[in-house]
Amino acid sequence: MNLPGLLHQSGQSLAEFWAARDTRERALLAVAAITVALGLYYALLVAPALTGRGQLHKNLPELRQQAAQLQALAQEAAIFSGKSAPVVAAVSEESIRTALAHQGLQPQSVTLSGELAKVQLTAVSFSGMLEWLDDMQKTAKLSVADANIVALPQPDRVNAVLTLRRSGNE
Repeated sequence: MNLPGLLHQSGQSLAEFWAARDTRERALLAVAAITVALGLYYALLVAPALTGRGQLHKNLPELRQQAAQLQALAQEAAIFSGKSAPVVAAVSEESIRTALAHQGLQPQSVTLSGELAKVQLTAVSFSGMLEWLDDMQKTAKLSVADANIVALPQPDRVNAVLTLRRSGNE
């Protein structure tokens, strides 16, 4: 059957059902239909909206705090975007010797050739050497290009020949 015919038949059956009821029954059925319609309206539309509104109301202070943090970070980023990177001082034999002495290390020799620096250390603390390398990487942007490290019988003591190169991200 087609849809218009089915609708016409359903409407006719409903009209017959309605005509068979007396006035009091019709009033009770109308009140029941209105009650069911209002219940469905509340359950499907009003209750979810009220629940969502309550949830949003509860989350609003946290969202405002996050928005304030984002604005502060954006302002900080704008301030830092105008600043240039710090200038890294030129590496010299004296600066390498000073940094080594600051860590309590005595080099056997320090040789500079172009962008490479070769440092030879004898019987030095391995942990002190690592701290010195970390410091050189942070302050002078030097990284290890080649390393030859030999452990000595004493704990934390090594002989090392290190070749350092200026990092490419200046």
